[in-house]
Amino acid sequence: MHDIVIYILGVSGLLALVSFLPPLAARFQVPYTVLLAAVGVALGGVIQTFAGEPGSGPFHDFLNSLAELDISSEVLLHVFLPVLLFETALAVDVRRLFDDIGPILLLAVVAVFVCTFAVGFALNLFTSIGLVACLLLGSIVATTDPAAVVGVFRDLGAPRRLTMLVEGEALLNDAAAIALFSLLLGMLTRKADGGAAEAALEFLRDFSGGVLTGWLCGRIACMMVEPVRDQPMAEITLTVALAYLSFVLAEHYVGASGVVAVVTSALVIGSLGRTRISPTTWGALEHVWRQLGFWANSLIFMLTAILVPRLLGSVGWDEVGLVLVVVVAAGVARALVLFGLLPLLSATGLAQRVSHSYKAVMLWGGLRGAVSLTLALAVTENVRIPDRVQSFVAVLVIGFVFVTLFVNGTTLRGLIRLLGLDKLTAVESAMRNRALALSMAGIRERVAEVARTYEVDAAATDVLVTRYEERLQAIDRESQNEAPLRDEDRVTIGLAILVNREEELYYAHFSEGVVSRGVMDMLAGRCARLLDAVKTQGREGYRAFEEPFIAFSPWMRFTSLLQRRFGINRPLARRLSMRFEVLVAVRTVLRELLVFDRTKLSQVLGEDVAFELEGMLVGRLTIVEQALSALKLQYPDYAIVLQSRYVGRAALRLEEADYRALHAESIISQEVLTDLERDLEKRRRAIERLPKLDLRIDVKELVRRVPLFAGLPAERVEGIGTLLRARLALPGEIIVRRGERGDAMFFIASGAVEVLVPNLAEPVKLGSGDFFGEMALLSRQRRNADVRALGYCQLLVLDEKDFRRLVNKDADLRAHIQAVAEARRQPVKPVAAQAQQTAG
Repeated sequence: MHDIVIYILGVSGLLALVSFLPPLAARFQVPYTVLLAAVGVALGGVIQTFAGEPGSGPFHDFLNSLAELDISSEVLLHVFLPVLLFETALAVDVRRLFDDIGPILLLAVVAVFVCTFAVGFALNLFTSIGLVACLLLGSIVATTDPAAVVGVFRDLGAPRRLTMLVEGEALLNDAAAIALFSLLLGMLTRKADGGAAEAALEFLRDFSGGVLTGWLCGRIACMMVEPVRDQPMAEITLTVALAYLSFVLAEHYVGASGVVAVVTSALVIGSLGRTRISPTTWGALEHVWRQLGFWANSLIFMLTAILVPRLLGSVGWDEVGLVLVVVVAAGVARALVLFGLLPLLSATGLAQRVSHSYKAVMLWGGLRGAVSLTLALAVTENVRIPDRVQSFVAVLVIGFVFVTLFVNGTTLRGLIRLLGLDKLTAVESAMRNRALALSMAGIRERVAEVARTYEVDAAATDVLVTRYEERLQAIDRESQNEAPLRDEDRVTIGLAILVNREEELYYAHFSEGVVSRGVMDMLAGRCARLLDAVKTQGREGYRAFEEPFIAFSPWMRFTSLLQRRFGINRPLARRLSMRFEVLVAVRTVLRELLVFDRTKLSQVLGEDVAFELEGMLVGRLTIVEQALSALKLQYPDYAIVLQSRYVGRAALRLEEADYRALHAESIISQEVLTDLERDLEKRRRAIERLPKLDLRIDVKELVRRVPLFAGLPAERVEGIGTLLRARLALPGEIIVRRGERGDAMFFIASGAVEVLVPNLAEPVKLGSGDFFGEMALLSRQRRNADVRALGYCQLLVLDEKDFRRLVNKDADLRAHIQAVAEARRQPVKPVAAQAQQTAG
């Protein structure tokens, strides 16, 4: 049989076989990986027995094709491993990963070294195999396989945090263990170790080089996806190419860990991809990668498990004893990390506390799988490693993997049930009953409506409606017996629901094309920080979050400084444009959350909690609307442009959906659809360009707004305008500081400021037409108060030299300024002082 036919028959036959295994695993309630290993070993035994025997037919040829398949570890590592790692990392919620990054890194990196050295030194006591070979075996068995464990967790409804800890550990410890394996393999084949310090530096170089390479590849892929946006096949293909390119570039060109690079690039795509890749493609991409991951995991397991009968052909009791040594050493090492080092990490405040039941499940659930088998196969194929070491590694790794699968894997479900981790907490149970009652009531009404629509007999309908009523009554009885939730618990639950719902709504508006990508990135990060504040501080964290978010960032103030001092407008214009769009998006979503709170959360959490949540939402909404109103008042024309841009984005989305519907109904041809979509893309690119914000200020117009200069002849206004310099002050900006030298006075053309005079209970507020800073110029003394902008303020600045020139030319103006200054110097009562005194 031709080689290519052998490969096609063998691989396609295995795929057909594994397609029947998931339903069987569900039927017998065993982890899929355990069943996969059992079938693979059984198939390997059949191949060993019957392959090569005379015969014909598809099954006989299938067995012979598997026997003749030359699948090396290089193929498994370069073809299947990048896909398996990329799929696992892509499915990880990066935000939740960083919530528990302390314990995850401890289990993924520190635990790998502890296991490697524990197993290596334990084996070295019982065998004459060299220490480096024993450590190499330890690094192979240090990798954990999350597939079987997470599958059990999902079946039983295990806590989400426990699932994230196991997924995060398995994801990152594969990278650490394979990097350590490569280092030890090089030491073993070179017959020189170079010292512990050199080995540690090489490990750090490989690991950090892989992180940097993967990050760069992921970021480049995010930029490259822009030209192929809204082309699902191209976008998904780009991610598949990324998995292999990041591996190959790191491994063969950078000289770093390809595994670390693949994991890092997938995490970058997972965290940024939802705003770079078109929303319609993201769901399809996740589905495609789940399918690719299933194929990769299944084929790696099957192809390595088939080799097990041949590799274990000469196993004796000595090897069985050494397998037990590996099992005990690996278990003790894992227990030391979980029950010894992890509590220390929590005690120092670097990680949240992990319960003993979680640690027990993680200890027992440290299953090994496809990666360990593949690395063991790589050792058996390396001609520079002695046959004795090859056999030693292969037998012990296979034995250890199968012990974890068939002992730990088959009993993990019972352990979770024994510890009660499949049961809901009191809070979760109460939430379940309330949500279920709400759902049942709605379903009962809809069932009756469907029956009326289809004219179903009342007798048949009544039976079904009665069942739902009985379920509602049972839920009510259960709710009466449960412990009441504390108000604080209900508020915290409600806030967490609101934050998650807020992020979902932002993504919904992004998918509709209303929110731009840059704003979506900012708002997604903001939701993550807001959720952290809720988790750590509850309602206080939620209340305290919005005002700092709305406040102006240091970068905003820096761009304002550029505009004020050097006349550079563009950076500030861009920041204000982004701010306007963010405020509009937040306001829209907060209004939607108010409806969600009144219609949904009030029924689940109670009217009292919903009312309190509504108050917090209204508080946030008020702050946002105030900031938005200030921008609109300052730049009314620009506000209209931005709002038109919002509506334009939504209109383009609606147009696109309508055109595709017309094509689906065969009203327009593919050629017409393509032409219409081409026109849409041109208009979309035009509307995505951020409109410019004109910050150029007409000084003459501002001079006319100041009552002090009102009524002056046009030529006099023009002369004064040449002396004045326009300045934009941001809300909260300190315009004048107490104690500094007075080198200018200020006229308020629009806006308002507050003067923080020492020993006054309330600040003095000045508005349009007022001026301040004159007293320091007249008295030649330092400023006696701070002046802070209350909103956007357009100021006219008159420096000291021009001030003296102006007042010397205009006697009336000089007299007015001196009169105001003299009145401010007069001792007055505190209440009057608050209305009259201002900063020098």
